[in-house]
Amino acid sequence: MSEFLVSLLGERLVNSEKAEVDVQSLGARLSLVGLFFGCSLNAPCKQFNGSLCEFYSRFKKASEHKDKLEVVFVSSDQDQKHWQDFLQEMPWPALPFKDRHKKMKLWNKYKVTSIPSLVFVDAATGKVVCRNGLLVVRDDPKGLEFPWGPKPFAEVVAGPLLRNNRQTADSSSLEGHYVGVYFSAHWCPPCRSLTRVLVESYRIVKESGHKFEIVFVSADRSEESFKQYFSEMPWLAVPYSDEARRSRLNRLYGIQGIPTLILLDAEGRVITRQGRVEVLNDPECRLFPWHPRPVLELSEANAVQLHEGPCLVLFVDAEEEGELEPAKELIQPIAEKLMAKYKAKEEETPLLFFVAGEDDMSDSLRDYTNLPEAAPLLTILDMSARAKYVRDVEEITPAVVEQFVNEFLAEKLKPEPI
Repeated sequence: MSEFLVSLLGERLVNSEKAEVDVQSLGARLSLVGLFFGCSLNAPCKQFNGSLCEFYSRFKKASEHKDKLEVVFVSSDQDQKHWQDFLQEMPWPALPFKDRHKKMKLWNKYKVTSIPSLVFVDAATGKVVCRNGLLVVRDDPKGLEFPWGPKPFAEVVAGPLLRNNRQTADSSSLEGHYVGVYFSAHWCPPCRSLTRVLVESYRIVKESGHKFEIVFVSADRSEESFKQYFSEMPWLAVPYSDEARRSRLNRLYGIQGIPTLILLDAEGRVITRQGRVEVLNDPECRLFPWHPRPVLELSEANAVQLHEGPCLVLFVDAEEEGELEPAKELIQPIAEKLMAKYKAKEEETPLLFFVAGEDDMSDSLRDYTNLPEAAPLLTILDMSARAKYVRDVEEITPAVVEQFVNEFLAEKLKPEPI
């Protein structure tokens, strides 16, 4: 366990007294680590830090598991004094200010897209136990549910569900169905746009004979808004009044923003967290239930995924539909191999794969990342780290791609700034 934590966090952390904390000895007793991603200049981070301090103090004083949990601050501060001042308010240790590389690896590994964020991970393996620790602090202030591990969907959603005709259905009616868990709100314009598309997708999938249902989990600000929004939806919803169940579903899937559509198989296992992208990319639902594809063609709908972690993008000279297929076939075996490797470890793949042709989306991406106009051009883009890796060779072969990927994962490549 200690060896793993050292590989994850480094050998030394620091505390508010500027003393070093030895990770090796720290890890000997822990079973859970809460990674607190934040910034001193962010008002919600400052506010959450106060709540987390109260939670941490109660847990350390009263819980029988007090020695099994530690929190570690992972800062995105750019100014050392601001970081140091913020650390003074914390009773837990932090990654050293200068260890930017380790911080960025953690942001990418746990796909943190907003702050504040609190991710609870297993101290022995680094696997995510709970992605949305903010809700743990709010909903379980005494830490009675430690270690907050994931429960089966059927258990978390259990109870009556609403239809917009005021009838109810029990959650047991979802058994044997593909289920879309839809986190959305009427006040959110992208949500309303997606809902209009999703209503048609729902109809198409149901008419094709699939056992499919959607459960709406509202983030509306009032019951009146919920009722107005839900009146447009032909599927089920968790009652707005059942705030505890809505919160548990947000915790279960670590929802960091809306709209989010999670697709589950008939056993309640996650097929994809990218339901929004899949619905927009596949309006005729030909690829339902939208199992993750090893290689995606870059489009406006899926470009948001470029910000969710490092992405390999192979730019090629292709303008017509179908011309990207040879490029996809070239890198697909490498992407499949990587996906299978990390799936066997029950971890998310550390690299997404795209091919991009000659279009406005590709041109915008090249401009934004200051890439040369060459084609073919093999790149890895890490937007959150504002870093790029470029392999400009005359011929892109599977061997070239595989070597590039392996060197990136082994941290042997030198990044260029975006």
